[in-house]
Amino acid sequence: MKNDRSFLQRALEIAEKGIVKGHGPFGAVITRADRILAEAANEVVISNDPTAHAEVLAIRRASSSLGTHDLSGCVLYTSCEPCPMCLGAIYWSGISKVIYASDRNDAEKSGFSDKLIYDEISLDPAERKISFIKLNDAGGEKIFRKWDDFDKKVPY
Repeated sequence: MKNDRSFLQRALEIAEKGIVKGHGPFGAVITRADRILAEAANEVVISNDPTAHAEVLAIRRASSSLGTHDLSGCVLYTSCEPCPMCLGAIYWSGISKVIYASDRNDAEKSGFSDKLIYDEISLDPAERKISFIKLNDAGGEKIFRKWDDFDKKVPY
């Protein structure tokens, strides 16, 4: 628990320092076996990249550092409860635990609301605010058959 608090404090320091650098108020640290693998601040605005959330950047850096997409056994410390995009990246990466300081309600009070996205995820694609159109018979299933038959695939 002591290391958890110190790593979470590091994520909060990154978030705080990031604010004056033009980053958003978010910071993340990824560890394995009590060793820091990666750190990141939110860089959405300064990089003109809506996916440059602190958690996603830290995942990219940790994966690069380890030379693998599998971050099993890693812990993510983040200044705020991850948004839906980051939550998906956490699950895809295999991170084993997430420890955070603030939650989505705290973020919403400061103008960062993920409520629309959480609400939209549960809807049928045809009912979402952004138009999602599936074109049947476009050949998409052929790609998955090719994947199924590919003998050198690396499952993830």
